[in-house]
Amino acid sequence: NARSLKITESNVIAVLIKGLSNPFYLPMFSIIESKINSNGYTFSFYKIEENEDEISVALKLINEEKLKGIIFLGGFFVQNEEKLKKIKVPFVISTILNKDIIMPNCAFIGVDDFEESKKIVDYLISLGHKKIAFVGARKDDKSIGMLRKNGYIAALKDNKLPVVDNLIFFADKNVNPYNFEYGYDIIENILKINKDFTAIYAISDSIAIGITKKLLEIGYKIPDNFSIVGFDGLRINRFITPSITTIKQPIEEIASSACDVLFDMIQNGNNKQKIIKFDGELWVGQTTRKID
Repeated sequence: NARSLKITESNVIAVLIKGLSNPFYLPMFSIIESKINSNGYTFSFYKIEENEDEISVALKLINEEKLKGIIFLGGFFVQNEEKLKKIKVPFVISTILNKDIIMPNCAFIGVDDFEESKKIVDYLISLGHKKIAFVGARKDDKSIGMLRKNGYIAALKDNKLPVVDNLIFFADKNVNPYNFEYGYDIIENILKINKDFTAIYAISDSIAIGITKKLLEIGYKIPDNFSIVGFDGLRINRFITPSITTIKQPIEEIASSACDVLFDMIQNGNNKQKIIKFDGELWVGQTTRKID
C-alpha cells in the first residue's frame, strides 16, 4: 500500500487519482508512469477515495514526504483556490480547465468540458432531437460534472429549446457516477419517471455504454428508439456494437503534456500559471440517427 510507505527520495512525483474505476484514466495512468520513470523521477501513486478531499491528501503528503511535484487525475477543483494556494510544490491538474484560478506553480490541462459538452448536444439537435435526457454525476459535483451539465443547458437555450427538469438525472450521493454500472442501473428508473425523449446525453462513455446495454436487454433498439451519446472517447468503444457517438479526448496528448509541463516547472523554475486547452473530436458511432 503506497500510503504506508515512507518515501525518502527527493525526486518523487506523486500521482493522485480520484475515480480509479473510470476506465478513461487507465491509459493516461500508464503514460504518466512511464514518462516519470524514464525522466529520472520516482513515481508514487495514491488512490483518492470518493469521500476524500484530494487537496487535503496532497497537503498531508507534502508534509510527510519529500515531493518534487504532483499530478492530479480527476477530482473537484473549480472552487478550491484558497486550498490550492497552500500547495507549495509544482502541480498539474489534468483533465479539467479552470480559467478563474490564477496562481504560480500550477497548470490546468484538458479539454473545455463546457464547450465540448455543448458541441455534442448541438450535434443531437442538428439531427432533429428536441427532447434530450441528461444523465450526469452527483448534484454536488462542482467540477467536470457541473461543466458538462452547463454545456448541455447552454446548447438547449442557444437552440431555443426548453430545459426540462425531469429530463435531468443525477447519481445518488454515494454512487460512483463514472462507471458502467451506474448507467446500467439508472436507465430503468429514468424510463419510469419520463419516457418523453428521443435522445440521451450521458456525461461519460462508461455511463452511455451501461445505458445502451440495459436498453438493448429490455428490448429497445438503438438508435431506432433512442439516440445515445457519451463523452471521453474510451478505447473500448472501437470493439463494442453499437459503438457510442462521443466526444473523443486526446488522452495520450493530455497525459504527455501534463508530465512535460510539470518537468518544466521542476527543472527550469518556469512557475508561471499555465492553462493548456486541447480540442475534443466529435466521433460519430452507431448510437445516433437523424429523426424527422
